[in-house]
Amino acid sequence: MGSRAAESRTNDGVLSASSSSEKQGKAIAVVGAQWGDEGKGKIIDSLAHTTDFVVRFQGGANAGHTINNSYGRFALHLLPSGVFYPKVINVLGPGVALNVRALLKEHQMLLDRGVPAPQLAVSDKAQVVLPHHILLDAYQEEGVAGRAFGSTKQGISPFYSAKYAKKGIRVGVLFDEKLLREEVEQSLHIPNILFSEVYKKPTLDAEEIVQDLLEQREMLRPFVTDTTQLLLSGIDDGKTILLEGQLGTLRDPDHGIYPYSTSSSTLAGFATVGAGIPPRAIQRVIAVVKAYSSKVGDGPFVAGIADPEEAQKLRLMGGDKGEFGATTGRPRDVGYFDAVATRYGVRVQGATEIALTNLDVLGYLPQIPLCVGYKVDGKVTSEFPSAHLLYDAEPVFETVEGWQSGKEEMQSIREFSKLPPQAQAYVEKIEELCGVPVTMVSVGPGRDDIIFR
Repeated sequence: MGSRAAESRTNDGVLSASSSSEKQGKAIAVVGAQWGDEGKGKIIDSLAHTTDFVVRFQGGANAGHTINNSYGRFALHLLPSGVFYPKVINVLGPGVALNVRALLKEHQMLLDRGVPAPQLAVSDKAQVVLPHHILLDAYQEEGVAGRAFGSTKQGISPFYSAKYAKKGIRVGVLFDEKLLREEVEQSLHIPNILFSEVYKKPTLDAEEIVQDLLEQREMLRPFVTDTTQLLLSGIDDGKTILLEGQLGTLRDPDHGIYPYSTSSSTLAGFATVGAGIPPRAIQRVIAVVKAYSSKVGDGPFVAGIADPEEAQKLRLMGGDKGEFGATTGRPRDVGYFDAVATRYGVRVQGATEIALTNLDVLGYLPQIPLCVGYKVDGKVTSEFPSAHLLYDAEPVFETVEGWQSGKEEMQSIREFSKLPPQAQAYVEKIEELCGVPVTMVSVGPGRDDIIFR
């Protein structure tokens, strides 16, 4: 079990950590340890009142964080989950795939629903999602018949491909019209050949894209700044930063279920790059873990429930609106808790603690299976194997006693000792299997439905 000696927390969830300098700021990464959809947005929303910055450091509009608070229920896709607190500065870092119109639409949605205008800072080093990225995403997914990767068709894979091929366009370039025109023309060269010769689709006009980007620039102008300097100054001034990850460990392109992964790193280790802060600033890593398994999109899923009726019951019980993707609306694959995948995800994230979500969902089960091993090539292992071995892996289950409490009953509990004994034992079993302390237990969808341990 991990030590809590260097960490402290008040009963209302205030974040604190020891530091070699009282004035030195700190960063806390909140990341997913599974396939995504673990409830990171809810955890950020619950903790953000104690922080100064919330930073999105990777990904784009291809995934969403669902949040329930006094303003209502929201599915955020690009905005950081600290936008419901007026004092918090919400940052989109250099690692984000910025769809400008999607961001501005989401921002307006908050205002229309009575949320006070949030403080928003968009990095001038972030790069913008362009029309050909979105078109390429759709055409490429159509062109891999029989092996689609479950793309959300938001342009994410072509965006990051162009970025690392040095064919992307930074936000700062939007303010240099001559350079912008040159870079748009260069960025379109290969896509237009693909559209014309490979996909037999119409080509795109560079000038039309430039004019659209100039229009977007004016709407984006109030938010653009050097967020790297903003955050570094914040650290120097003793501020606290929450780093908000998108998706989870198993969607990481290097360490996840490749090729059924996203196109940017989902790990806390990448947060320093995608946000623009030094590694030493991250003092805590909170791995968000769901009390069972869920996955939206394609790819192997060893602990998935095979029986359709059993799976549908858990899917409909899950969360506050069922297990359906916040961005796509697609039904998620569901399964019981996968200790093999989750322990791996927690370890790769370098988690110092776990925030366990959706514990209340499992109250309908008299007995709860947990996947504690995989049978691979005739041998049982508790270590997560390379992705290509997952297709033929078989789950090994262990069963524990359920607590059979209704959701409403669980959602009213705020002390760990008040949970049913079987629920306490389940949480402690997850601690044992993952090797990291569970410091937060979410027992409902609302901002305050959390037990702090």
